[in-house]
Amino acid sequence: MIKHSIIFLLSIFMLVSYGLGLQQFDADKAHSSISFQIRHMVVSKVNGHFNDFSVTIMADTVDFTKSTVTATVKVATIDTGNEKRDIHLKSADFFEVEKYPEATYKSNSVEKKGDEYIAHGTLTMHGVSKSLDINFKILGQIKDFEGKTRVGIEATAVLDRKDYNISWNRALDTGGVILGSEVTLEILLEMVGK
Repeated sequence: MIKHSIIFLLSIFMLVSYGLGLQQFDADKAHSSISFQIRHMVVSKVNGHFNDFSVTIMADTVDFTKSTVTATVKVATIDTGNEKRDIHLKSADFFEVEKYPEATYKSNSVEKKGDEYIAHGTLTMHGVSKSLDINFKILGQIKDFEGKTRVGIEATAVLDRKDYNISWNRALDTGGVILGSEVTLEILLEMVGK
């Protein structure tokens, strides 16, 4: 009886200790960005970003590979610096923002590779869910003026827009097409601990 009680108490202690290792971090949007780049007219690239998004990391302070990442992007806030183009991107030719207002990401696991990490997860966009790996590194950690922990993260990922049924294009008279299929994401985050 005593042996079972000790085992039970040890189990509770381990669970509590593990829970204490978790801390919630949310993106400070004023100092974070989610941007993208795509090939345009074969010879150049166009950049854009999203103005409204949220990112939360439940970080295991002992072992970061046990952390989880979730993110939501309000797709209608796409901004490429050209109003006419942005209207087109929000239309049924591309994101169909009225039907699919959000893109979401949820990690399944986090892997450490040298000094960097890879989040293995699922991106749901335009009604399609596909696996997406996000490579990221932790730039540093400080305490701010309010005593909150701030962590800088730099991340990149590459996806094929056609995998998400975003396939609009037009052939050029000189060969090739207006838009490339490959999209590069660049994510800069300043995460604030709760």
